[in-house]
Amino acid sequence: MRWYVRELTDESAYERYVAHVRRDHPEAEVPGRREFERMRTERQENDPRQGFRCC
Repeated sequence: MRWYVRELTDESAYERYVAHVRRDHPEAEVPGRREFERMRTERQENDPRQGFRCC
């Protein structure tokens, strides 16, 4: 149940990102959770496919 809720809320996105960076870009520095969330929010807000966001 916990896994399902984490996947549904995308709480596990950071763990998936860290695994990706370590696997595919071992020389790259892994950003902290706060920096990851900041990058993710900026990417979502700048993506024209996201459409209108009220908040």
